[in-house]
Amino acid sequence: MVLLHVLFEHAVGYALLALKEVEEISLLQPQVEESVLNLGKFHNVVRLVAFCPFSSSQVALENANAVSEGVVHEDLRLLLETYLPSKKKKVLLGVGDPKIGAAIQEELGYNCQTGGVIAEILRGVRLHFHNLVKGLTDLSACKAQLGLGHSYSRAKVKFNVNRVDNMIIQSISLLDQLDKDINTFSMRVREWYGYHFPELVKIINDNATYCRLAQVIGNRRELNEEKLEKLEELTMDGAKAKAILDASRSSMGMDISAIDLINIESFSSRVVSLSEYRQSLHTYLRSKMSQVAPSLSALIGEAVGARLIAHAGSLTNLAKYPASTVQILGAEKALFRALKTRGNTPKYGLIFHSTFIGRAAAKNKGRISRYLANKCSIASRIDCFSEVPTSVFGEKLREQVEERLSFYETGEIPRKNLDVMKEAMVEAEEAAAEITRKLEKQEKKRLKKEKKRLAALALASSENSSSTPEECEEASEKPKKKKKKQKPQEVPQENGMEDPSTSFSKPKKKKSFSKEELMSSDPEETTGSPSLPKRKKSSPKEETVNDPEEAGSRSVSKKKRKFSKEEPVSSGPEEATSSKSSSKKKKKFRKEAQED
Repeated sequence: MVLLHVLFEHAVGYALLALKEVEEISLLQPQVEESVLNLGKFHNVVRLVAFCPFSSSQVALENANAVSEGVVHEDLRLLLETYLPSKKKKVLLGVGDPKIGAAIQEELGYNCQTGGVIAEILRGVRLHFHNLVKGLTDLSACKAQLGLGHSYSRAKVKFNVNRVDNMIIQSISLLDQLDKDINTFSMRVREWYGYHFPELVKIINDNATYCRLAQVIGNRRELNEEKLEKLEELTMDGAKAKAILDASRSSMGMDISAIDLINIESFSSRVVSLSEYRQSLHTYLRSKMSQVAPSLSALIGEAVGARLIAHAGSLTNLAKYPASTVQILGAEKALFRALKTRGNTPKYGLIFHSTFIGRAAAKNKGRISRYLANKCSIASRIDCFSEVPTSVFGEKLREQVEERLSFYETGEIPRKNLDVMKEAMVEAEEAAAEITRKLEKQEKKRLKKEKKRLAALALASSENSSSTPEECEEASEKPKKKKKKQKPQEVPQENGMEDPSTSFSKPKKKKSFSKEELMSSDPEETTGSPSLPKRKKSSPKEETVNDPEEAGSRSVSKKKRKFSKEEPVSSGPEEATSSKSSSKKKKKFRKEAQED
C-alpha cells in the first residue's frame, strides 16, 4: 500500500503530515471536505510526523523565496530525506504548489501529487495548524505570517529609487488628463469672455495666452495705450498687441458687470495655473525619462516613450514585447476589428506620434513604422537591463532611422547595424565610466559631509556633557580682561567692604597690586582715601607696614585675610597683567596725595 504524506509550508516552518486510511480518503472526497472543519474528525485523518521550525525571520524569507521560485531549499531537503521512508516508490507526497512538487520529484525522486484531496487536506491543516503543533498558538502563528508577508513583499518590490517607471506611468497619465481639462476650461473661458470681447478669439489662438490676456484686459473699455507694453509681453508680438487695442475700441461685444468680470478673471487665473503646472510636470517627466529610459527617449522622444511604457505596464513588460507588438501597441481595437472582418491590419499604434512617421511618404509609412518599432524594442531592452543607462545607444539608433528615411527618399545605402553598434559600444563604455566617476565623487562628498556632521555633533555633546578646568579658567579670564580696562574709572566708586560671595577675579586683582602699593604709599594716603584700606588688607604683611594708621581697621583686615586664604593662586600671565595695572594706579594715587 502506498503511504501518503502531505508537505505544508508555514511562516514558522515546514510540517510533514501522514494520512490515515488512504484508500477511503481517495474514494470519499466529499466526506473529507466535511471532516476538515471538525477538529476531532480531522485528527483521526491526519497525523503530524515532523515539524522543522525556522531559526530566524531571514531563514523564513529565504525558504519562502525558494518555494515561490520552485527551488528545493536545504532545510526542506533535510526534512524530506530524514522523515520520509527510504523506499521512494512506496511514498506519495502531496504538495500545494505544482512547481515545488516538480522540483522535489526531479531532485529527490519522490512521487508528488497536487489538487483534489490534497488541496482539501492542506486547507484543513492551514485551519488547525496551531492545534497540530505543540507550543504554537493562533496569535503567534498570525504574527509570524504577518511578518513574513511584509518581508516577502518588500523583497519582491526592491528596486532602484532613481529608476522607477511607476512615476513615469502616473505622470504621463496625469499629463494627458491635464491636456483634456485645460482644453475644456479654455473653451469655457473663450465662450464666457467672448460675450464681452468677441474679437479677441480671432486674434489669439493659444489657450493659455488667451486666459492671461483675459486677466490683464478685464473690461475692454478700460484698455488704453498704457497697457500696450503688457500686451506685447504676453503676445510676444507688437502687431497683435496693436490689433487687440484697436479691436477693443471698435468691439461689438456686450457690456459686462464687475461681478461677472471678477468670476471670469478668477476662472482664467485657475486655467493659467493649470497650464503652468502642466509645463512643470512635463519638465519632471523629461528628467525621469532621462534617468529610467534614456535610449528610448533619445530615439522617439519623452512623451511617446512614456506612453509606450504606460501602455505596456512597465519598462520590463515593454522590453519583453517583440517588435511586431510594439508596432501596433495602442491600436488593439483596430487590430481585432481587422481580424474579425478579415481586413487590413493597422500599420502603427502609439509610435504614429513620432516625427519619423510624419516625415515619411505615404507609401513608406508602413515600412518606417516597422523599422522604428524594431529600434524601439532594442532601445527598451538596453534601458531595462543595462547597469548604467546612457543615451548613446538611443542616439545611434536615431541616426539609423534617419539614414533609413533618407534611403527611402534618395536611395543612399545606410550603414550596417553591426558597425553602428560597435561604435555605440565604445562610446557607451566611455560614458558609463564617466558616469561612475561622477557618482563616486558625489558619494565621497556625501560621506565627508556626513563625517563632518557627526564629528560636530560629537564635539557639541562632549562640550555640553563635561567641561575641563582649563575651559573654566578661560571663561573666567575673559571677563577679567574687560574689567581691567574699566578699572581706573571704577576705583573712586568702590566701597571699603565687599561681600565675601563676590567672584574670584576681583580678590585676585587686589592681592596682586596691594603688596607693591603699600610699600611705596605714605601714611596720608591711607587715611585720605576710603578705598585704600580695602586693598591694603588683602595680604598678611600689610599689618607690619602701617601699624599706627591701621589700628582701627584690624577687624576688617582679619576678615580679608580669611577671604584671601580661600582665593586660588593666580597664574603667571595674570600676575604680569595685574602688575602693569597696579603701576598705573600707584602713579594716580601719588598725584592725589600731593594734591591733598
